[in-house]
Amino acid sequence: MDLNWAEISVRTTREEMELIAQAFLDAGAAGVVYDDPAEERAARAAAAGETVPAPQPEEPVTVQAYLPDDEDLAVRLEALKGGIARLAQADGFDAAACAPEVCHVKDADWEDNWKAYFHTQRVGEHIVIQPTWEAYAAQPEDIVLRLDPESAFGTGTHPTTAMCLRALETLVRPGMRVFDVGTGSGVLAIAAAKLGAREVVAMDYARPAAAVAAKNVRENGVEDVVQTGVSDLLQGFSGQADLIAANIIADIILRLFDELRDHLAPGGVLLASGIIDERLAEVEASATAHGLTVARVHEDAGWAALEIRAGGSV
Repeated sequence: MDLNWAEISVRTTREEMELIAQAFLDAGAAGVVYDDPAEERAARAAAAGETVPAPQPEEPVTVQAYLPDDEDLAVRLEALKGGIARLAQADGFDAAACAPEVCHVKDADWEDNWKAYFHTQRVGEHIVIQPTWEAYAAQPEDIVLRLDPESAFGTGTHPTTAMCLRALETLVRPGMRVFDVGTGSGVLAIAAAKLGAREVVAMDYARPAAAVAAKNVRENGVEDVVQTGVSDLLQGFSGQADLIAANIIADIILRLFDELRDHLAPGGVLLASGIIDERLAEVEASATAHGLTVARVHEDAGWAALEIRAGGSV
Protein backbone atom coordinates (compact mmCIF):
# COMPACT_ATOMS: atom_id res chain seq x y z
CA MET A 1 0.00 0.00 0.00
CA ASP A 2 1.31 3.45 -0.89
CA LEU A 3 2.27 5.72 1.97
CA ASN A 4 1.13 9.32 1.86
CA TRP A 5 3.58 12.09 2.67
CA ALA A 6 3.35 15.67 3.87
CA GLU A 7 5.74 18.03 2.12
CA ILE A 8 6.55 20.72 4.71
CA SER A 9 8.12 23.99 3.50
CA VAL A 10 9.37 26.97 5.49
CA ARG A 11 10.50 30.18 3.78
CA THR A 12 13.27 31.92 5.67
CA THR A 13 16.55 33.77 5.21
CA ARG A 14 20.01 32.36 4.56
CA GLU A 15 21.00 33.52 8.04
CA GLU A 16 18.25 31.51 9.73
CA MET A 17 17.97 28.45 7.49
CA GLU A 18 20.26 26.33 9.66
CA LEU A 19 18.07 27.01 12.68
CA ILE A 20 14.95 26.08 10.72
CA ALA A 21 16.68 22.89 9.59
CA GLN A 22 17.40 22.01 13.21
CA ALA A 23 13.73 22.59 14.11
CA PHE A 24 12.78 20.11 11.37
CA LEU A 25 15.21 17.50 12.69
CA ASP A 26 14.01 18.00 16.26
CA ALA A 27 10.44 17.45 15.02
CA GLY A 28 11.38 14.07 13.57
CA ALA A 29 12.38 14.79 9.97
CA ALA A 30 15.11 12.46 8.73
CA GLY A 31 16.68 15.24 6.67
CA VAL A 32 16.05 18.50 4.89
CA VAL A 33 16.68 20.03 1.49
CA TYR A 34 17.31 23.68 0.70
CA ASP A 35 15.81 25.54 -2.25
CA ASP A 36 18.36 28.33 -2.51
CA PRO A 37 18.08 30.59 -5.60
CA ALA A 38 21.63 31.85 -5.05
CA GLU A 39 22.96 28.30 -5.21
CA GLU A 40 21.05 27.65 -8.44
CA ARG A 41 22.44 30.83 -10.01
CA ALA A 42 25.95 29.89 -8.92
CA ALA A 43 25.62 26.43 -10.49
CA ARG A 44 24.40 27.90 -13.79
CA ALA A 45 27.22 30.47 -13.82
CA ALA A 46 29.85 27.84 -13.05
CA ALA A 47 28.53 25.57 -15.82
CA ALA A 48 28.72 28.47 -18.29
CA GLY A 49 32.21 29.47 -17.18
CA GLU A 50 30.96 32.80 -15.86
CA THR A 51 31.73 34.65 -12.64
CA VAL A 52 29.69 33.23 -9.78
CA PRO A 53 27.40 35.98 -8.45
CA ALA A 54 27.41 36.79 -4.74
CA PRO A 55 24.32 35.63 -2.81
CA GLN A 56 21.83 38.29 -1.78
CA PRO A 57 21.46 38.28 2.04
CA GLU A 58 17.75 39.21 1.97
CA GLU A 59 16.76 36.69 -0.70
CA PRO A 60 14.45 34.03 0.79
CA VAL A 61 15.48 30.39 1.01
CA THR A 62 13.06 27.49 1.39
CA VAL A 63 13.84 24.69 3.82
CA GLN A 64 11.83 21.56 3.04
CA ALA A 65 11.31 18.12 4.51
CA TYR A 66 8.92 15.20 4.12
CA LEU A 67 7.04 13.63 7.02
CA PRO A 68 4.73 10.61 6.91
CA ASP A 69 1.12 11.78 6.53
CA ASP A 70 -0.18 9.64 9.37
CA GLU A 71 -1.73 9.97 12.81
CA ASP A 72 1.47 11.52 14.20
CA LEU A 73 1.67 14.34 11.64
CA ALA A 74 -0.29 16.88 13.71
CA VAL A 75 1.97 16.29 16.72
CA ARG A 76 5.10 16.66 14.58
CA LEU A 77 3.81 19.89 13.04
CA GLU A 78 3.13 21.34 16.47
CA ALA A 79 6.63 20.30 17.53
CA LEU A 80 8.04 22.02 14.45
CA LYS A 81 6.13 25.23 15.13
CA GLY A 82 7.16 25.16 18.77
CA GLY A 83 10.77 24.61 17.85
CA ILE A 84 10.75 27.51 15.40
CA ALA A 85 9.17 29.74 18.06
CA ARG A 86 11.85 28.87 20.63
CA LEU A 87 14.69 29.40 18.17
CA ALA A 88 13.14 32.69 17.00
CA GLN A 89 12.96 33.96 20.56
CA ALA A 90 16.59 33.00 21.24
CA ASP A 91 17.97 34.29 17.92
CA GLY A 92 15.74 37.32 17.43
CA PHE A 93 13.97 36.51 14.17
CA ASP A 94 10.26 36.58 13.31
CA ALA A 95 8.67 33.17 13.87
CA ALA A 96 5.43 34.28 12.18
CA ALA A 97 7.33 34.85 8.93
CA CYS A 98 8.50 31.22 9.06
CA ALA A 99 5.11 29.54 9.27
CA PRO A 100 5.26 25.98 7.83
CA GLU A 101 3.32 25.29 4.63
CA VAL A 102 1.95 21.78 4.15
CA CYS A 103 1.31 19.99 0.87
CA HIS A 104 -0.05 16.42 0.91
CA VAL A 105 1.41 14.04 -1.68
CA LYS A 106 1.12 10.33 -2.42
CA ASP A 107 4.09 7.99 -2.18
CA ALA A 108 4.47 7.57 -5.94
CA ASP A 109 4.25 11.32 -6.55
CA TRP A 110 6.79 12.00 -3.79
CA GLU A 111 9.28 9.53 -5.23
CA ASP A 112 8.86 10.88 -8.76
CA ASN A 113 9.21 14.48 -7.57
CA TRP A 114 12.61 14.16 -5.96
CA LYS A 115 14.05 11.30 -8.02
CA ALA A 116 13.68 13.49 -11.10
CA TYR A 117 16.51 15.64 -9.69
CA PHE A 118 18.87 12.87 -8.57
CA HIS A 119 21.05 11.28 -11.27
CA THR A 120 24.44 9.59 -11.44
CA GLN A 121 27.15 12.15 -10.80
CA ARG A 122 30.92 12.16 -10.36
CA VAL A 123 31.70 14.04 -7.17
CA GLY A 124 35.42 13.59 -6.52
CA GLU A 125 38.38 12.32 -8.48
CA HIS A 126 37.20 8.75 -8.07
CA ILE A 127 33.86 8.86 -6.24
CA VAL A 128 30.68 8.46 -8.29
CA ILE A 129 27.20 8.68 -6.76
CA GLN A 130 24.80 6.28 -8.50
CA PRO A 131 21.08 6.16 -7.66
CA THR A 132 20.04 2.54 -7.25
CA TRP A 133 17.43 2.94 -9.99
CA GLU A 134 19.94 4.07 -12.66
CA ALA A 135 22.47 2.06 -14.64
CA TYR A 136 26.13 3.12 -14.74
CA ALA A 137 29.15 1.58 -16.46
CA ALA A 138 31.95 2.10 -13.92
CA GLN A 139 35.47 2.97 -15.00
CA PRO A 140 38.38 0.94 -13.55
CA GLU A 141 39.33 3.54 -10.90
CA ASP A 142 35.79 4.59 -9.98
CA ILE A 143 34.55 4.22 -6.41
CA VAL A 144 30.82 3.86 -6.93
CA LEU A 145 28.39 4.60 -4.12
CA ARG A 146 24.92 3.19 -4.85
CA LEU A 147 22.31 5.19 -2.97
CA ASP A 148 18.60 5.37 -2.35
CA PRO A 149 18.39 8.17 0.21
CA GLU A 150 14.60 7.91 0.62
CA SER A 151 13.56 10.53 3.17
CA ALA A 152 17.13 11.06 4.44
CA PHE A 153 18.04 13.18 1.40
CA GLY A 154 21.76 12.43 1.50
CA THR A 155 22.32 12.27 -2.23
CA GLY A 156 25.93 13.46 -2.09
CA THR A 157 25.28 16.18 -4.64
CA HIS A 158 24.70 19.15 -2.31
CA PRO A 159 27.88 21.28 -1.92
CA THR A 160 28.16 20.44 1.80
CA THR A 161 28.25 16.70 1.10
CA ALA A 162 30.29 16.96 -2.09
CA MET A 163 33.01 18.87 -0.24
CA CYS A 164 33.12 16.12 2.37
CA LEU A 165 33.39 13.38 -0.23
CA ARG A 166 36.24 15.15 -2.00
CA ALA A 167 38.01 15.67 1.32
CA LEU A 168 37.56 12.02 2.30
CA GLU A 169 39.46 10.97 -0.82
CA THR A 170 42.57 12.57 0.67
CA LEU A 171 41.90 12.08 4.39
CA VAL A 172 40.96 8.40 4.62
CA ARG A 173 43.90 6.04 4.96
CA PRO A 174 43.82 2.24 5.12
CA GLY A 175 43.17 0.93 8.61
CA MET A 176 41.52 4.09 9.94
CA ARG A 177 38.66 4.12 12.42
CA VAL A 178 36.01 6.63 11.28
CA PHE A 179 32.91 8.08 12.95
CA ASP A 180 30.11 9.61 10.85
CA VAL A 181 27.95 11.89 13.01
CA GLY A 182 24.50 12.66 11.59
CA THR A 183 25.00 10.09 8.85
CA GLY A 184 21.72 10.70 6.95
CA SER A 185 21.71 8.32 3.99
CA GLY A 186 25.09 6.91 5.05
CA VAL A 187 26.89 8.33 2.02
CA LEU A 188 30.00 9.52 3.90
CA ALA A 189 30.27 6.31 5.91
CA ILE A 190 30.02 4.17 2.78
CA ALA A 191 32.62 6.33 1.04
CA ALA A 192 35.02 5.96 4.00
CA ALA A 193 34.60 2.18 3.94
CA LYS A 194 35.24 1.97 0.20
CA LEU A 195 38.28 4.25 0.57
CA GLY A 196 39.88 1.75 2.93
CA ALA A 197 38.75 2.52 6.48
CA ARG A 198 39.03 -0.47 8.81
CA GLU A 199 35.97 0.38 10.87
CA VAL A 200 33.22 2.98 10.42
CA VAL A 201 30.54 3.83 12.97
CA ALA A 202 27.70 5.84 11.42
CA MET A 203 24.85 7.19 13.55
CA ASP A 204 22.02 9.67 13.25
CA TYR A 205 19.76 11.39 15.75
CA ALA A 206 16.71 10.43 13.63
CA ARG A 207 15.82 6.74 13.72
CA PRO A 208 14.36 6.74 10.15
CA ALA A 209 17.63 8.14 8.78
CA ALA A 210 19.63 5.46 10.60
CA ALA A 211 17.41 2.81 8.99
CA VAL A 212 18.00 4.30 5.54
CA ALA A 213 21.76 4.35 6.19
CA ALA A 214 21.71 0.67 7.18
CA LYS A 215 19.88 -0.20 3.97
CA ASN A 216 22.40 1.69 1.84
CA VAL A 217 25.31 0.08 3.69
CA ARG A 218 23.92 -3.34 2.73
CA GLU A 219 23.32 -2.16 -0.86
CA ASN A 220 27.02 -1.33 -1.13
CA GLY A 221 28.24 -4.53 0.53
CA VAL A 222 30.15 -2.78 3.32
CA GLU A 223 28.15 -4.05 6.29
CA ASP A 224 31.27 -5.85 7.58
CA VAL A 225 32.95 -2.44 7.97
CA VAL A 226 30.12 0.00 8.73
CA GLN A 227 28.02 -0.15 11.90
CA THR A 228 24.89 2.03 11.96
CA GLY A 229 22.75 3.21 14.84
CA VAL A 230 21.01 6.08 16.63
CA SER A 231 22.89 8.71 18.62
CA ASP A 232 22.60 12.32 19.73
CA LEU A 233 25.92 13.64 18.41
CA LEU A 234 28.70 11.45 19.89
CA GLN A 235 26.82 10.16 22.93
CA GLY A 236 26.23 6.72 21.40
CA PHE A 237 29.80 6.31 20.12
CA SER A 238 32.46 4.49 22.13
CA GLY A 239 36.21 4.94 22.01
CA GLN A 240 38.13 7.23 19.69
CA ALA A 241 38.32 7.67 15.93
CA ASP A 242 41.13 8.82 13.66
CA LEU A 243 38.60 10.75 11.60
CA ILE A 244 35.18 12.12 12.50
CA ALA A 245 32.89 13.38 9.73
CA ALA A 246 30.02 15.68 10.68
CA ASN A 247 28.00 17.11 7.80
CA ILE A 248 25.39 18.86 9.91
CA ILE A 249 24.89 22.58 10.68
CA ALA A 250 26.98 25.23 12.40
CA ASP A 251 25.03 25.31 15.66
CA ILE A 252 25.35 21.56 16.09
CA ILE A 253 29.06 21.60 15.19
CA LEU A 254 29.58 24.15 17.97
CA ARG A 255 27.98 21.65 20.38
CA LEU A 256 30.08 18.84 18.95
CA PHE A 257 33.34 20.56 19.95
CA ASP A 258 32.48 19.91 23.62
CA GLU A 259 32.37 16.14 22.99
CA LEU A 260 35.52 15.72 20.91
CA ARG A 261 38.02 15.25 23.72
CA ASP A 262 36.80 11.72 24.47
CA HIS A 263 36.23 10.63 20.88
CA LEU A 264 38.84 12.17 18.54
CA ALA A 265 42.26 10.51 18.74
CA PRO A 266 45.36 12.70 19.19
CA GLY A 267 46.32 14.02 15.76
CA GLY A 268 42.92 13.02 14.42
CA VAL A 269 40.77 15.10 12.08
CA LEU A 270 37.23 16.41 12.40
CA LEU A 271 35.72 17.04 8.96
CA ALA A 272 32.95 19.52 9.73
CA SER A 273 30.57 20.68 7.02
CA GLY A 274 27.13 22.27 6.58
CA ILE A 275 28.45 25.70 7.57
CA ILE A 276 27.14 28.73 5.70
CA ASP A 277 29.83 31.30 4.93
CA GLU A 278 28.31 33.79 7.37
CA ARG A 279 28.99 31.39 10.27
CA LEU A 280 32.50 30.34 9.21
CA ALA A 281 34.44 32.79 11.40
CA GLU A 282 32.34 31.85 14.44
CA VAL A 283 33.02 28.12 13.97
CA GLU A 284 36.75 28.72 13.41
CA ALA A 285 36.97 30.83 16.56
CA SER A 286 35.19 28.18 18.62
CA ALA A 287 37.50 25.45 17.28
CA THR A 288 40.54 27.49 18.34
CA ALA A 289 39.00 28.14 21.76
CA HIS A 290 38.67 24.36 22.21
CA GLY A 291 42.37 23.85 21.48
CA LEU A 292 41.82 22.61 17.94
CA THR A 293 43.57 23.69 14.75
CA VAL A 294 41.74 24.57 11.54
CA ALA A 295 44.04 22.96 8.99
CA ARG A 296 42.06 23.57 5.81
CA VAL A 297 38.91 25.35 4.66
CA HIS A 298 36.88 24.17 1.66
CA GLU A 299 34.30 26.57 0.21
CA ASP A 300 31.63 26.00 -2.44
CA ALA A 301 28.49 27.96 -3.37
CA GLY A 302 28.21 29.84 -0.09
CA TRP A 303 29.03 26.83 2.11
CA ALA A 304 32.17 25.82 3.97
CA ALA A 305 33.70 22.58 5.23
CA LEU A 306 36.60 22.54 7.68
CA GLU A 307 39.39 20.04 8.31
CA ILE A 308 40.06 20.51 12.02
CA ARG A 309 42.95 18.74 13.73
CA ALA A 310 43.21 17.65 17.33
CA GLY A 311 46.43 18.06 19.29
CA GLY A 312 49.08 15.36 19.24
CA SER A 313 51.08 13.69 16.50
CA VAL A 314 49.51 13.28 13.08
